[in-house]
Amino acid sequence: MGGFFGFSERGTNMRTEIIAGLTTFMTMAYIIFVNPAILATEGTGLPISGVFFATCVAAAAACIAMGVFANFPVALASGLGLNAVVAFTLILGLGLSWQEAMAVVILEGILVFLLVLTNLREAVMNAIPMSMKFAIAVGIGLFIAFIGLKNGGIVVQDPATYLTLGDITQGPVILAIFGLILTLALVAREIRGGILAGIVITGAAGMVFGVIPLPETFVSFDFDTSTIGGGVLAIPDVLQITLVPVIFALFMTDFFDTMGTVIAVGQEGRLLDENGRPPGLKRILLVDSLGAAGGGAMGASSVTSYIESGSGVAEGGRTGMTSVVVGLLFLVALPFAPLIGVFGGSVPIPGPDGADIFVSPVTAPALVVVGFLMMTAVRFIAWDELDEAIPAFLTILTLPLTFNIAYGIGFGFISYVLIKLVRGRPGDVHILLYITAALFALVFIAEPYIS
Repeated sequence: MGGFFGFSERGTNMRTEIIAGLTTFMTMAYIIFVNPAILATEGTGLPISGVFFATCVAAAAACIAMGVFANFPVALASGLGLNAVVAFTLILGLGLSWQEAMAVVILEGILVFLLVLTNLREAVMNAIPMSMKFAIAVGIGLFIAFIGLKNGGIVVQDPATYLTLGDITQGPVILAIFGLILTLALVAREIRGGILAGIVITGAAGMVFGVIPLPETFVSFDFDTSTIGGGVLAIPDVLQITLVPVIFALFMTDFFDTMGTVIAVGQEGRLLDENGRPPGLKRILLVDSLGAAGGGAMGASSVTSYIESGSGVAEGGRTGMTSVVVGLLFLVALPFAPLIGVFGGSVPIPGPDGADIFVSPVTAPALVVVGFLMMTAVRFIAWDELDEAIPAFLTILTLPLTFNIAYGIGFGFISYVLIKLVRGRPGDVHILLYITAALFALVFIAEPYIS
């Protein structure tokens, strides 16, 4: 096993990889519950139980494929944001059936797969300057830390100031703060498995004090496979010119979300070469693109690489064994969904306007800590070179504030090209970066008309 995954070459071992896989799974297990909640919104026609089954199986298949075929410690599951596009734009907005919406996802995944086969996707990735690669990693770090603060109820929406401090007298928020302090202390003391230990201890404390509910039952075998294959059968129905802008928008989001995630995870694990490339990049991108199509075929929306993989890498995960462990845990989660829900699930607290908001206090602290670890790459950006520093700054700023990885990358690319042109250095920009920046500009202009 160690020889197949190259444990010695990457300075790891089976125990470390298992801990890393457990940690990654615990920080992304929320998708098991969130994805059905979004896709099965009233009016979509998708069954909650069917989406739950599809989410677990599609994620498991993609994670195991990433581990075995690409040997990279990144886990995959149904993408947040992409699933919202499927539910609220394609189905509820454009009036597509859920089968047709999943067919659109399949086509988008196939398009990305073809670009990988032609090496175009990898070429685009290689055309990105190092300053932008580090800025993407830093921006994603801030993004995931912000998600952690939001998921813990520590930061909430405010109609006057947009964001404000949450109600720290609420039990779940107190639990999240406790978990954050505990996890930071464990990581600061360089305790192996500190992030995972923080999740487990925080969850146990939440159950002891009644902040999070105990599971009503530990095992359930109520599997629903009704969503599988529906999107495949509907492909002929969506081969129409009016859906091209929607497919393209999905493609751009999926394409650059994955690129940013792979760069950030590779940077955190020190797996990038001198040009900022992870090992086996083409295989990583092939698995990711097939995961997108496979997620649509299963009825789970587009499956994509998860930035939460950084939590496992922070625990020492360096090979595909980490991803295989995550995939196996998704399968294990099928009958133990009620128990998994204790750690990855959400609990309600009163919001600023009196309406309930849902928080996940057990896993939220881990995301904040991972965000800190990822943003340490900021030191590698050449801040004294303005034509490199300004686009990097805009990427770091807009990525978390727009709550969208692809948007942040788009702002960075467009500003990088414009500033290089203004400074009379057009030759510093790769032709593919010009093309990509132009495509992002088109997406920004067209989105109000297709969303």
